[in-house]
Amino acid sequence: MISIIEIVGAFLVLFAIIDITGSIPIFLSLKHSGNKYNPLFAALISLLIFVIFFFLGDAALKLFGVDIQSFAVAGSIVLFIMAFEMILGVEIFKNESGGAGSTVVPIAFPLIAGPGALTTIISLRAEYNDLNILIALLVNIVIDYLVLRYIDRLERILGGTLISILRKFFGVILLAIGVKLFTTNLGSMIHNLNL
Repeated sequence: MISIIEIVGAFLVLFAIIDITGSIPIFLSLKHSGNKYNPLFAALISLLIFVIFFFLGDAALKLFGVDIQSFAVAGSIVLFIMAFEMILGVEIFKNESGGAGSTVVPIAFPLIAGPGALTTIISLRAEYNDLNILIALLVNIVIDYLVLRYIDRLERILGGTLISILRKFFGVILLAIGVKLFTTNLGSMIHNLNL
């Protein structure tokens, strides 16, 4: 069932975790250093990675004997760490990106469809309907494409200060969502243990 509230909620989580605005300086650096990339291809590869992980990630969890609530709690801890990175401007997760093949690496993976975003999309299944998550994901990918396509124009319009403010704002939202994800799923896990 389509729910605008769920779509907006899932969209905000994914937008914050993908952090396309925070990656603008990296995209600009790649472009200025002569690494050409195809925005449409990068967006489509990212979408493909997300969709594969969305549908097969759950089966992989079952293979390892992990339920969705446990994964959501683990995912919320990753969200906490990434939120602290965004708010405090520190690097906890080392972002290892190479120079060659910029469209796929590092743009599609790990800058858009990175480990944090892949963990998040599975964790969201514990909170939201699958269709609403996929719609939110598609909207995010469209925005990612537009950012990649019009990167030079965005640099002129936004400027470094506004990009930094947006990063911190979405860091706070991400932290709040991580807390909700943690408490809801930890409560479910404790309830299931008591049965």
